Amino acid sequence: MGWFGTSDDEKRKEEVRTGARAPDRTERKRCWDARDGFYRCLDKNDVVDSLNGDGKKIADKECATEHKAFEENCATAWVTYFKRYRVAEHKKKETYARLEKEGANRIAVDGPGDTPRS
Repeated sequence: MGWFGTSDDEKRKEEVRTGARAPDRTERKRCWDARDGFYRCLDKNDVVDSLNGDGKKIADKECATEHKAFEENCATAWVTYFKRYRVAEHKKKETYARLEKEGANRIAVDGPGDTPRS
């Protein structure tokens, strides 16, 4: 038992959540599992952006339990990152689909450090 009735586990969890301590493998897995549960709920409710507008309202209402688990099991910075990443990935997929529909061709681009293709 630590100060003010918090256990060492609760203290560590709070340190990870605030970014004061890096998560270990188990904590990262717990975070990713919570994120995936939140994403499944968003998918079920057709929400891409849970940070803004109607998507936020729907997520707050329909995915409150999953969101709480996500926030409790991940560092605050990770939660924000994953939410923004979800939106960026969606936009990227939409852009690829639009470009393919317009007849654009994919090209291979080799950069420094890339191994040559056979």
